[in-house]
Amino acid sequence: MNVCTTRLSKFSFEGLFSLSRFVAELTMKGWKQMLGTRTKLQQAIDEKQATLLAILRQLVAFQTVSPPARNTLDVQEFVKEQLTAAGFLVKQQAFYDQDALVSGKLRGREDSQHHSLLLNGHVDVAALTDRDRWQTDPFKLVQKGDQLYGRGVSDMKGAIACFLYLFQLLKQLDIHLPGDLLFQSVVGEEAGEAGTKTLLKQGETADFAVVGDTSDLAFQGQGGVVTGWITLKSPHTYHDGNRVNMLRAGGGLKAASMVEKMPVVIEALQKLEHYWAVTKQYPGFPAGTDTINPAYIEGGIHPAFVANECRLWITVHFYPNETIQQVTQEIEAAVTAAAKADPWLKETLPTFSWGGDSMLVDKGEIFPPLAIDQSSPAVQLLKQSHEQQLGKAPTINMSTSVSDGGWFDFYHIPAVTYGPGEMQQAHSDNETVRLSQLINYTKIMADFVLTWCSQAK
Repeated sequence: MNVCTTRLSKFSFEGLFSLSRFVAELTMKGWKQMLGTRTKLQQAIDEKQATLLAILRQLVAFQTVSPPARNTLDVQEFVKEQLTAAGFLVKQQAFYDQDALVSGKLRGREDSQHHSLLLNGHVDVAALTDRDRWQTDPFKLVQKGDQLYGRGVSDMKGAIACFLYLFQLLKQLDIHLPGDLLFQSVVGEEAGEAGTKTLLKQGETADFAVVGDTSDLAFQGQGGVVTGWITLKSPHTYHDGNRVNMLRAGGGLKAASMVEKMPVVIEALQKLEHYWAVTKQYPGFPAGTDTINPAYIEGGIHPAFVANECRLWITVHFYPNETIQQVTQEIEAAVTAAAKADPWLKETLPTFSWGGDSMLVDKGEIFPPLAIDQSSPAVQLLKQSHEQQLGKAPTINMSTSVSDGGWFDFYHIPAVTYGPGEMQQAHSDNETVRLSQLINYTKIMADFVLTWCSQAK
């Protein structure tokens, strides 16, 4: 080896060593900086919780009950102002009359290289069916110790307040995320209206989404739901005076009341529901969660007529490994077979209508299922944030109810439903949520936002 080679090797080794040390120092500096940012953010969440209460108080004051719906313009204007003040690029669009959708993006400083996160929530709240049972004004936030009372605090204005509170703190502490942070404030969830679907169909997307709906800080997936109408319709309409000839021996009038024939349909649905309970299962669900609920029935003209039409409104729950087409085809086959076995119905078979974009407008709804990929990096990091704050692993289960979470799965966006509030409080009189849980949720989401949006793609 000549002198030149020796010197070059020595130079290269020393240079490599210096470069490695420089990179290590940069890494350590970045780690310390991130740790400091986390600490400042967590401290601020504790110290400024009066701001969280103020935001929630304002949200609860907006009377956004659904039904009747068509009352969210003011609350969405408030959300828009909050997002704009926090540095988000905000889009607001009309939905139904006097309803609006709001979405925003806090662009990351290196968004093409780091993961994006979408947080989603609805600002409509359940109708007040038992207002006389409320011990407080449902539209005034009332605090009694750790309990907060008001319509929507659990489902799900509490989570919305946590999100807006976190965005405000990110701005105040001058925290700039590497990846994009997106937020959707939707309406219509309580009435099966497709607010979230509308935004996702328009192309809003992210690498992972958290739907902050009521889960008591459990990671939840869900089965799907589709509603449907089954209609029996006679080819002829008869006066009530003709009923005797439909019933008596030798009456000669081959006809029937469609109201009296609807039990043929209901019995077929019950048999199929029982068959599903025995033959179908999915991990995380109690056996028999595939259900067919005959929820509402209407028919006839008035008492002077034999009922020439009867319609049954049903709600169908199905598992994540099933499709709407599969379950509706099974129902149609079972009901049609039963009708063909009936001497009156076999010549006038039932008709079917499925789904819709609004329970209020279309009298139909669809909620797709949501499966949780527990091995995904995002779920693992969210689990880590949860454990770090609460000292225990989160419960991971499948909800027997539904939320907008399934629309993310439908549009191929990995997601989980994860929010504060207990299911037994959702839609209840004297609805309540614990302030301590809102604080914990904000801390968990703050840690996850910092971690996930700093992950390189």
